Amino acid sequence: MRRRWSMPYGYKLILPYVVCLLLAVGTVGLFAYSHSVNSLKQKTRENIQGTLQQMRDNITYRTDNIERISSTLYYNFNLQSALRRYEQGWYSYETMTKTLMPTLENLLNYTASNVGLSLYLENDSIPELYYSEIGPNPLLSTKRYEIFHLQRIRGEDWYHDLVAPEAKTGAGQWRQILRDEENGNISLIQRMDDIQKQRSIGLIRVTVQMRDLLDSVDYRKIGEYATLMVTDGSGRVVLESSPEGAEAASLQSAGNLLQLSEPLEGIGWVLQAYIPNSQFDESANEVRRMTLLVCLASALVLACLGIGVSSYFSRRIQKIVGSLNAFHDGDFHKRIKYKGNDELAQIAVAFNRMGSNIEELIHKNYVANLQKKEAELESLQAQINPHFLYNTLSSINRLAQFGDIQKLHTLVQELAKFYRLSLNRGGIITTVGNEIEHAKAYIAIQGIKYGERMSVYYDIDPGVLEYATVKLILQPMIENVLEHAWFGSTIGIRLVAEKREDSIIFKIIDNGVGMNADTIRQILAPEGTRIGYGIRNVDSRIKLHGGSEYGVLIASRSGIGTCVQISIPCRL
Repeated sequence: MRRRWSMPYGYKLILPYVVCLLLAVGTVGLFAYSHSVNSLKQKTRENIQGTLQQMRDNITYRTDNIERISSTLYYNFNLQSALRRYEQGWYSYETMTKTLMPTLENLLNYTASNVGLSLYLENDSIPELYYSEIGPNPLLSTKRYEIFHLQRIRGEDWYHDLVAPEAKTGAGQWRQILRDEENGNISLIQRMDDIQKQRSIGLIRVTVQMRDLLDSVDYRKIGEYATLMVTDGSGRVVLESSPEGAEAASLQSAGNLLQLSEPLEGIGWVLQAYIPNSQFDESANEVRRMTLLVCLASALVLACLGIGVSSYFSRRIQKIVGSLNAFHDGDFHKRIKYKGNDELAQIAVAFNRMGSNIEELIHKNYVANLQKKEAELESLQAQINPHFLYNTLSSINRLAQFGDIQKLHTLVQELAKFYRLSLNRGGIITTVGNEIEHAKAYIAIQGIKYGERMSVYYDIDPGVLEYATVKLILQPMIENVLEHAWFGSTIGIRLVAEKREDSIIFKIIDNGVGMNADTIRQILAPEGTRIGYGIRNVDSRIKLHGGSEYGVLIASRSGIGTCVQISIPCRL
């Protein structure tokens, strides 16, 4: 007979070691590489994010400065008082020269930037003062203020948005209106209200050049390959700062980018930065080369060491491994014959003694414990309250005396179903579907007794019906509700069955009298008082069958109701 070639045991011993070694070294190397690259990216991300925050703070400082101009004008009570007077002649001249014009000039001196300050007034007795709009952007060379009558802008959509009833009083809006977009400007517009009389007296507009507001947005502060963009609320690019030849549209669609953003809260815009990951490639390649070199050297040294150790020990432990495999296959008669008195010989002696002890323990303990467990299950199950049959037979007798054949027929049919499912051919285990049918049969029997005083609702997940369960776990809970939970003349019960991860959950919920926390503790106490015997019986049978993590939980509030939750393992 031709002998089949077999790999020497020493090689078999070293191969898993080598595989584990490669996996361990590879995992450590991959982790070190990933950690290094991620640290590099994280550090860069933090630096860039910090630069973006500085840009954001700079822009916020400038917008706050503009908003302070508008707020100062808005809360100028002397100006509001002057604008209430509609007299022509001397009064309007005095208002113009002694109040309005000095106030606007002082506000323009408040900021170093070239800004335009415009007032649109309800008071048409005050003459208009404005410049011609023909020519380039006037803010390129000077500051200025203008005064208009509000009638000029009543038809503008942005004006209607500002004075709409839902618009917040005293709140400004940053928008590009009139010729702002053409001139590269943006305006802060704010309704001007008479705070004393609670009515509008005009509109404030502070205009600033976009480049003055966003001059801190410079891609060179991030890097020579970076691109910075400022977008408005609709995603439109308001400003772009990028190297020559870079296109914003292609950057936004590219996937190999580090993208960071900072919201510009006051304006409602977003500052975005796009940095190509290629900037990190050179450093990442250097980290990759060093990691690979260290991993290969470590793997080679450890592999040589493992081969030597395996070759030395494998010959002597082959017998032990062979006997262990025999034990794994169920052959507990296998014994090791070893010469010598070293540690391996002592292991062999201990192994032979262990084999003898295991054979004896299997017979004395394992089989005996299984029999004891089955006996306990049968004993606990036999303790289910037997007086239900007597009560039902009494009900049958009364229905027969009254001649109510239909109810009598239903009661006998449901009773037959109830005991057929209870007996379960002598088995302890049934299906969830049969257990629910058993509970429904009990409810149908009790329904004849209580009639419309009892309402039962079912919320059953069809996916749980085929799973196995200890029988007679739902009926005792429903019986307990009907015996102890009445709160008035009616009772409502809801039966829920659902699958939750590796468990099946039953809930019996009633709207009855409820229980306090002390009563619940007495019911669930293993050596508790005589109350709650049926609930403890169900809990004990479930734990004996499925384990201590399953069983019965109770939540209740006096005068509101009770929820009894039963959990069992998912087993088919």
